[in-house]
Amino acid sequence: MKMNTRKTAYLGLLIALAFVLSYVEVLLPLNIGIPGAKVGLANIVIVVALYTIGGKNAGMLSLVRVILVGLTFGNFAMMLYSLAGAVLSFVMMYVAKRTKKLSITGVSVVGGVFHNVGQIIVAIFVLETSQLVYYLPFLIIIGTISGVVIGILSGMICRRVKVAFA
Repeated sequence: MKMNTRKTAYLGLLIALAFVLSYVEVLLPLNIGIPGAKVGLANIVIVVALYTIGGKNAGMLSLVRVILVGLTFGNFAMMLYSLAGAVLSFVMMYVAKRTKKLSITGVSVVGGVFHNVGQIIVAIFVLETSQLVYYLPFLIIIGTISGVVIGILSGMICRRVKVAFA
């Protein structure tokens, strides 16, 4: 399927916006006692993309964002954790959206929770300790709260953005 110019431009804008929001989040220190916990501002862009340009393009956008941010602001370990979280989160959001049983906020909560699950799974293997599973209840709470905030904002944006690609 060939992507038209308008859709390509929209995708480019979304990649740039996700990158900028990721940078803003790097600048904003959030210390809640759990290493690496973040709101996930760039996920607003991923959720909006999922609802406006579909799963394939939104998935690609998510991967490009993780790679760009990892290469620019992080290191290989950070990219590995982010990639695990982003892939599991996106797959689960895509599945949740396809069921048509959850609102955009519900889909975002699924994404927030599974992002943290993906990162914990990788951390358990990398650090070779199952003790990290004890972080999971706290991360599920954080993922749920973040997911609600991201979902509400994404819903507001989707209601205002009318994207039509011929």
